[in-house]
Amino acid sequence: MPDSVILAIETSCDDTAAAVVEGTNVLSNVISSQAVHDLWGGIVPELASREHVLSVVPIVKAALRDADRSLDDIDAIAVTNGPGLPGSLTVGTQFARGLALRRSIPLIPVHHIEAHIYSPYLEDPGIGFPAVCLVVSGGHTAIVHLSGFAEYTVLGLTRDDAAGEAFDKVAKMLGLGYPGGPHIDRLAAEGKADAIQFPRGLLHDGSYDFSFSGLKTAVRYYLRDHQNARIEDVCASTQAAIVDVLVAKTIAAAKAYQVTSILLSGGVAANRMLRQRMESQASLLGCTFVAPRQGYSVDNAAMIGFLASHRLEQGYAVHPTHIRIQPSALRAVRPI
Repeated sequence: MPDSVILAIETSCDDTAAAVVEGTNVLSNVISSQAVHDLWGGIVPELASREHVLSVVPIVKAALRDADRSLDDIDAIAVTNGPGLPGSLTVGTQFARGLALRRSIPLIPVHHIEAHIYSPYLEDPGIGFPAVCLVVSGGHTAIVHLSGFAEYTVLGLTRDDAAGEAFDKVAKMLGLGYPGGPHIDRLAAEGKADAIQFPRGLLHDGSYDFSFSGLKTAVRYYLRDHQNARIEDVCASTQAAIVDVLVAKTIAAAKAYQVTSILLSGGVAANRMLRQRMESQASLLGCTFVAPRQGYSVDNAAMIGFLASHRLEQGYAVHPTHIRIQPSALRAVRPI
């Protein structure tokens, strides 16, 4: 039986994305980022939802065109229904709902962070289980143990700021652009990672949880007391403090659960120091390391369609009139 062709839509935050997937084969993956937020140094929810309204139709058309498919070729619609900004989620889910009703095809709601968790399998469908995945983005930082495509356990979460949020806030203090992660990554390459000893939150507490609020506060006070601080050193030291904790806790989980694979996903997975350190530590453990490419690390619809294809195989879909948004975070998620 041929794989179903799925049109996937992602509007959880400030990126409007659509993709067409056929099983594990990504036929197209189109992402439109909202530049309007750069003026405000962060995401403005009302502006985000308005931009999605303007972008969703042309982005879906572009995804179909790039895949050389029409709506007549689509077997099911997948859409992110949470977590995320309520207004943004509403735009995507209601558009998908109307399309599924019009075409009389199944609708598969997908949890955004679940999709990130399994996004490395877009890069390598043969990754073995059990695995540990570090999901790290602007809104979420978590360590998850994977037993299969239908089974996972959340081992640790952030207790306050996510890693990506910490990067963004430090970048804002330094007068850099938004999002802050790429700017700090670039400048850190010219700085000294040991120039400033910023705190490593919860590094030795024995849990798999994270806390980056103390780091943010420490950077603020340091900049107040050292007005001539070298920005490159601040960036390098901030990055080192974040990466040290992310890698240490992920590797600790990999050892404790004796996994064969270590995965890295989410927007912050693009950070060069994080990827290099994680890959090096995974190699020392004899584990396979996989991190998706940039187009599958940022918020994207390919990962939504990929996970939806597995859920559709399991017979999971909802009637379009029954879809509901779920803005809550990973803490509320149960295994698929």
